[in-house]
Amino acid sequence: MPHALRARSICQRFGDRVVLDEVDLEVPAGRVIGLLGPNGAGKSTLMRILFGVLTPDSGTVEWRGRPATEDDRRSWGYLPQERGLYRDMRVADLLIWIARLHGLDKATGRNRAQDLLDRLGLADRAGDKIIDLSGGMAQRVQLAAAMVHEPDLLVLDEPFSGLDPVAVEFLSTVIVDHVASGRNLLFSSHQLDLVEDLCETITLLDRGRVVLHGDLRELKATSPDRYLRVDVAVEEAWIDPGLATVVATNASGTRLRLHPGADPGVVLDAVRARAAVSSFGVEAPSLSELFLAAAGRPADGARALEEEVVR
Repeated sequence: MPHALRARSICQRFGDRVVLDEVDLEVPAGRVIGLLGPNGAGKSTLMRILFGVLTPDSGTVEWRGRPATEDDRRSWGYLPQERGLYRDMRVADLLIWIARLHGLDKATGRNRAQDLLDRLGLADRAGDKIIDLSGGMAQRVQLAAAMVHEPDLLVLDEPFSGLDPVAVEFLSTVIVDHVASGRNLLFSSHQLDLVEDLCETITLLDRGRVVLHGDLRELKATSPDRYLRVDVAVEEAWIDPGLATVVATNASGTRLRLHPGADPGVVLDAVRARAAVSSFGVEAPSLSELFLAAAGRPADGARALEEEVVR
């Protein structure tokens, strides 16, 4: 597929701090592309460079095989990390006004606004002021504002922040529908496990560098790491340290990293000797675990990563 949006060798420094270091990014049509990594990895800085808000120290941004222009960027749809809606405007009026800014006539803008309000479950809130909406509803209006001119490229910066599970599921459906129509979509997120099932191709940033890139299913399939999941709490003392290591324990059970060459059946038998196991499975690494391995973090650093994301 053609890489309609492409960033090449992007470098950006702020003083002595390297924020982006030779970052490449490709966004073909028809695929969900995730720009992922912990807070502070450089994702939002790259987004601002894509939209021309920042000029990189070096590197280029291309659209359809040529340098991106201001006209190109004005045609894209953008959901910024810092939300910005006119709180005293009514929902439908805001969307029509934004459509007019993109060059649509009033009738077309009204039709587009109504269609989006129907699709986003906001038809009954068209006459409400933004200030009267819940956070999740306002997020949907912000998304509608990014889509009202039917952009070929939709860019979403941390779209899932602050959303409840129902809203996350709804937004995920909107993302999938956009790419299913053959258009381009890029979203950023620091919530790696939350978006794992949504991403098709990922670019993982850590401290301004690309540490992992490619088709997520292929990355998982080719990883040498495997994990055993059991539905009981496992103590380290139960397991031969040469076979497996406990990496996470929560209300649903325990996840153990199998060491190279370890027989998962032997590890499972060791657990069964101490507790009644009713559910288990051998799994490929999660997206967080792929990140930890690619970034050279400790294999049992999932808790540290979660703390870094929260910060």
